[in-house]
Amino acid sequence: MGPLPALCKKVVELVGILKDADPSKKDSVVLLLLDMLEVVTRDMMVHEIRELVELGNSNKESGRQLFNGTDAKPAIVYPPAVTAQWEEQIRRLHLLLTVKESAFDVPTNLEARRRIAFFSNSLFMDMPRAPTVRKMLSFSVLTPYYSEETVYSKADLEMDNEDGISIIYYLQKIFPDEWNNFMERLNCKKESEVWENDENILQLRHWVSLRGQTLCRTVRGMMYYRRALKLQAFLDMADEKEILEGYKAITIPSEEEKKSQRSLSAQLEAMADMKFTYVATCQNYGNQKRSGDRRATDILNLMVNHPSLRVAYIDEVEETESVKAKKVYYSVLVKAVDNLDQEIYRIKLPGPAKLGEGKPENQNHAVVFTRGEALQAIDMNQDNYLEEAFKMRNLLEEFNEDHGVRPPSILGVREHIFTGSVSSLAWFMSNQETSFVTIGQRVLARPLKIRFHYGHPDVFDRIFHITRGGMSKASRNVNLSEDIFAGFNSILRRGNVTHHEYIQVGKGRDVGLNQISLFEAKVACGNGEQTLSRDIYRLGHRFDFFRMLSCYFTTIGFYVSSLMIVLTVYSFLYGRLYLSLSGLEESIAKFAAARGNDPLRAAMGTQSLVQLGLLMALPMVMEIGLERGFRTALGDFIIMQLQLASVFFTFSLGTKAHYFGRTILHGGAKYRATGRGFVVRHEKFAENYRMYSRSHFVKGLELTILLICYQIYGKTAKDATTYLLITISIWFLVVSYLFAPFLFNPSGFEWQKIVDDWDDWSKWISSGGGIGVPAAKSWESWWDEEQEHLLHTGFLGRLWEIILSLRFFIYQYGIVYQLNLTKAIKTGEERSIIVYGLSWLVIFAVMIILKIVSMGRKKFSADFQLMFRLLKLFLFIGAVVALVLMFVFLELTVGDIFQALLAFLPTGWAIVQISQACRPLMSGLGMWGSCKALARGYEYLMGFVIFAPVAILAWFPFVSEFQTRLLFNQAFSRGLQIQRILAGGKKHK
Repeated sequence: MGPLPALCKKVVELVGILKDADPSKKDSVVLLLLDMLEVVTRDMMVHEIRELVELGNSNKESGRQLFNGTDAKPAIVYPPAVTAQWEEQIRRLHLLLTVKESAFDVPTNLEARRRIAFFSNSLFMDMPRAPTVRKMLSFSVLTPYYSEETVYSKADLEMDNEDGISIIYYLQKIFPDEWNNFMERLNCKKESEVWENDENILQLRHWVSLRGQTLCRTVRGMMYYRRALKLQAFLDMADEKEILEGYKAITIPSEEEKKSQRSLSAQLEAMADMKFTYVATCQNYGNQKRSGDRRATDILNLMVNHPSLRVAYIDEVEETESVKAKKVYYSVLVKAVDNLDQEIYRIKLPGPAKLGEGKPENQNHAVVFTRGEALQAIDMNQDNYLEEAFKMRNLLEEFNEDHGVRPPSILGVREHIFTGSVSSLAWFMSNQETSFVTIGQRVLARPLKIRFHYGHPDVFDRIFHITRGGMSKASRNVNLSEDIFAGFNSILRRGNVTHHEYIQVGKGRDVGLNQISLFEAKVACGNGEQTLSRDIYRLGHRFDFFRMLSCYFTTIGFYVSSLMIVLTVYSFLYGRLYLSLSGLEESIAKFAAARGNDPLRAAMGTQSLVQLGLLMALPMVMEIGLERGFRTALGDFIIMQLQLASVFFTFSLGTKAHYFGRTILHGGAKYRATGRGFVVRHEKFAENYRMYSRSHFVKGLELTILLICYQIYGKTAKDATTYLLITISIWFLVVSYLFAPFLFNPSGFEWQKIVDDWDDWSKWISSGGGIGVPAAKSWESWWDEEQEHLLHTGFLGRLWEIILSLRFFIYQYGIVYQLNLTKAIKTGEERSIIVYGLSWLVIFAVMIILKIVSMGRKKFSADFQLMFRLLKLFLFIGAVVALVLMFVFLELTVGDIFQALLAFLPTGWAIVQISQACRPLMSGLGMWGSCKALARGYEYLMGFVIFAPVAILAWFPFVSEFQTRLLFNQAFSRGLQIQRILAGGKKHK
């Protein structure tokens, strides 16, 4: 047996004797202590602790037992003085040493295992030595809050969503072991017993809230700092007697000790208050109080439950000045006293605080209420852990450590994403964010030295930042991503941003595709504004060459690359199509074949192998490999691909490219609320269409038309295999753009939901707009919202929109000369003018017919239905006669009709786009209504083309089952009842 197992065996025997406290076993205690000393001195530390070795040898020579002294004061006190604290501690120690269950099963909760594993590993990382609490730097935590959930109400828990799923039912299935523990704590056998008691209902509300992304969870997590500081201060200040009494005896003082300002408990409270301050800046708390909002009561309850919590808000007061009422604004700080909020400070503001972006303004007005040398910025969707709070003293010491030429001004902190529990999308997002906030930030901080402020667990040097412009820039639109501008500001003012991985803070992320897309759209718009900002300009001028390149590729360069990937696909296809339609491709191929020029032939058959999402998973693989081993990383990577991770990342690429490009052209970035709900629910087709029509569907359909045209007119791709090899990656992009919202939509291929979705979409697209009609209720309102960026853009923005739309006219120009119909027209120099002119004549004729129908519907459809029907009949007969004449006299074929549709449909869309860019002109000419009618027709057509394949697949039941398994594989692997959840399982009282 080795020395360590032998020592452990002796310790277990000693603890067992101490637990029983049998006075007759004093000699056994002495012998065990001697044996332990011998193992330590003889086998483990013989060279390191010479004094102990000499002490043991001297006692052996004298024949005197070391722990059995004969002096007046005994060498050991046995049996020990048994108190409640001692008995609890010795029994707990004996349990920890003697439990024989498998380490794999202790604890059974996966989150507990993860936390214990990270905490244990972090103790072996390099971190500064922690000072005493009295000597540590004092710090504050600041959390901005607007109107999110604080604590879920009873009605929220019971309310079913459209799928018939309540929050409480959902959480019971996601956290079954925690639910069982909760029921055990309440001494309830059935769920119905919980709802019978008001106290139990309150406990249930908090249990649910602490598993969501609520203010209650954030406050509970941040208050662990105070709890940790009190315990650490106790260990610093307590004497031996107080330590033996136990920490619980100090933290629950008697009435006499409460009155005594010199008691240890009072000193611990004072020490914690001196070193830690928590301010939740609840911007609308004053308005919520006046309106009787439930959230105000919940915030007050939080202050009552956490007496050291402070709430800052903006108070709007009507004051009379010179007989004239005037609205005055104050920054107010309150605390809880006797279950009511009591005002501490009131600072008059020069005007309304919300001039710029809401969140940074909310932070800025409350910074004055923070205290200490450091300031940690914490978002509303974050959490903290007690074991991590113990390491805050070590982290704050980093401000005094050597980090290069400049001392640190921002300490970067690792995040743990806690929302990857159920769907594959949540898992993808969790892994992506984890790799970004760990291995990504580590490399940015060292060696690249270009880490800025990302997210909100970072710790600021408070004095540095409040004397250099504050911690939040808040210019509207420009500082949409206010986080990173704090890092820009810090670096430009000779600061230094570091990153530390031995401490982590929890963070929630979005779990549904629409939420994720809104978040990525917000970040992409923010990066577009960064590209146009003076901060990036100044950084680029002041960095050395290598930091400048690193800064580019790790900030705006990533989004520029995403945009260039999409533009490369367009350039490749349009270039191929131009070569085919102009005849150059065929000529070059014949020339290369005649000359035997193999390199030229190979160049003409170049494949479009463009990275479309696969490489975005590689940082996740590296992070998982470093954390849990590369075998696990390889397995997770394979599972991700089977769950169509590449489709998701390709789709996300389109989101980034669209919103980044639009912000560069037109500006107008705006905050997009993503929501932080629990249940992953089915999104209606109309909602998906509204969200992805311009960013994905239009682009996917355009690429589809280009690919079809290249198949028809391409000369290099002589067979299907060659064509597939050339275009396979672009077809993958098209499928991802058009169908990812349905692949990753719960119950996206369930037939009944598909029928309901079509009815909802038809009702939405046919509804008229108007003042006060939201975009979710009317196509016209949504269509106007989609053009908001054009209302405020400049001349160059409108010009670029027109120039980009001209590509459809060039495309039309090339296709009309491939029609068989054109062979019947006189050849010669005038051919090009005649053919192209006739193509536009057809377009104008179709538009005139549509205009006549539209005007007839307005004038005759209500009172003269017969006239309207006759008008449509005459137009239909005229169109049929014209087609027959063209078939007979101009050699028109069915193929020509299909090719004409391929040519003219994009042209009509170009007319719509140009009309939107020239909206003031079109309105002045009275043609805006016709443009709107044409646009509505295209929306009908696009919606049908996208919806049809989804409906066909939904007809087969196995497709829905396959999609559910694909989307919720992580849940299936954990044994969750996803089928019951998606089917609308209800709780039973």
